[in-house]
Amino acid sequence: MDGILETLAPDVELISPISGRMVFRGKDDIRVLTTAVYGSLSGLRWREEVGDGPVRVLIGDAELGPLTLGDAMVLELAEDGRIRRIGPHLRPRLSVTLMALKLGPKLGRHPGIVRRALQRP
Repeated sequence: MDGILETLAPDVELISPISGRMVFRGKDDIRVLTTAVYGSLSGLRWREEVGDGPVRVLIGDAELGPLTLGDAMVLELAEDGRIRRIGPHLRPRLSVTLMALKLGPKLGRHPGIVRRALQRP
């Protein structure tokens, strides 16, 4: 997880693909979120990277229980090349619903993170 966090800008934001209203901000909150997300997945494979310059798209998939979860993740890069904004786009809907059900209890243990994600900057 630390390797992933080193690629993030200090003011990184992750827009929730489950609730577009929630925006997770900062490395500490995103560490908890990504630990919950990646702890729910197996067989994660990033198959393709598209783009150059400040916007990139990673295309991949993973297993979520008996389902496959696809992701087209939009990354906006800061001037120093670190990731400034993350916009996951997940599919299919059934897999996204299962992900929400798995993440709910894990994030529920961190109500401060959920509260901050729901606040406007």
